[in-house]
Amino acid sequence: MKLFKGISILLLLVALQGCDVNDDDVDYHFVTLNIVDAVLPQSFQQNQTYEILVTYQLPNGCTSFEGFDIISEDTTIRRVVAIGSKRDGQACTQAIEEVQTSFQFICLYSDTYVFRFFTGLDENDVPQYMEYEVPVN
Repeated sequence: MKLFKGISILLLLVALQGCDVNDDDVDYHFVTLNIVDAVLPQSFQQNQTYEILVTYQLPNGCTSFEGFDIISEDTTIRRVVAIGSKRDGQACTQAIEEVQTSFQFICLYSDTYVFRFFTGLDENDVPQYMEYEVPVN
């Protein structure tokens, strides 16, 4: 029993030694990516799954796509924002690259859906969106 207790304490000390909770050297941060196009079906059928195609822009060589933040603003209103991570402290190419990806959407309600895709900020830093309405048959 003493041997087990001693080994457990030793393993705990080794594990704690390897963790530095004061490591503030974050080398990336999350950014929003501008969406430039989206392809949606002309209509949905309730309880069916659809692939929504989205084209977004990577602003430089240090930014990577991480996924979508899809916010339900109301029962059938969705705000879609592409999220990326940007590596800090590195020299980056400044070439803008357009990339297409998709996400799966399940139509749960019988009312028309409204999708608002984030396209960027205007000159006053106000978010801009392109909006699509998709009726449900």
